[in-house]
Amino acid sequence: MHSGRRQDDGERYRTILETAARLICERGYEGTSMQEIAAACRMTKAGLYHHVQNKEQLLFDIMSYGMDAFEQQVLDKVRDFPDPVERLRECMRLNIHLVTGGCSKEVIIILHEHATLTGEARAFIDSRKKNYVRFLEDAFSEAVRMERIRPVQPTVAAFSFLGMVLWIYKWFQPDGRLSAEQVANEMVDLLFTGLVSPVVAAAGATGSPVLSIVPPKVAGGES
Repeated sequence: MHSGRRQDDGERYRTILETAARLICERGYEGTSMQEIAAACRMTKAGLYHHVQNKEQLLFDIMSYGMDAFEQQVLDKVRDFPDPVERLRECMRLNIHLVTGGCSKEVIIILHEHATLTGEARAFIDSRKKNYVRFLEDAFSEAVRMERIRPVQPTVAAFSFLGMVLWIYKWFQPDGRLSAEQVANEMVDLLFTGLVSPVVAAAGATGSPVLSIVPPKVAGGES
């Protein structure tokens, strides 16, 4: 599905998308009118329709804008990491910074308004989201094959990864006691180092199952 914007309207349209995203995050898609978006952009409603075909097209373009930012700021920067665990760790770190940073509104809209789009537009956004899930599944599978992590089910691991990252917007406060960098460091460590200390992991090698994502011999135990 093609955007309704003209090629020479890029900067102006990005401002419209960001303004519309802020309003939709505050009021919801159904609770936000095109007149309110136009007023927030200091435009007439007719002027807004010069840039966008209709309200659903605007929602599609906001989601596409958010997906573009995600692919440029996250996926494109980690695809070529040869080590799958480092690829996943850096992917999580960058994704957290995206969710806690300037594109948080677009990310929220992708999550909350995913069922609002219809037809071709919805299928296109869904396919882009599925590509990310497959990227994570492939990385986890590769890490298992290389024995960089213990055997895990790739789909469960991928959605656990996403659940941790995408829920952040519900509780993170930019002006709170935790910085985005602290959150990223702690969450990466939590997922990729695990909760079990090396001493406990060593004791668990002959007892209860080790919960760490890394094998016992890496975590500090003897195989």
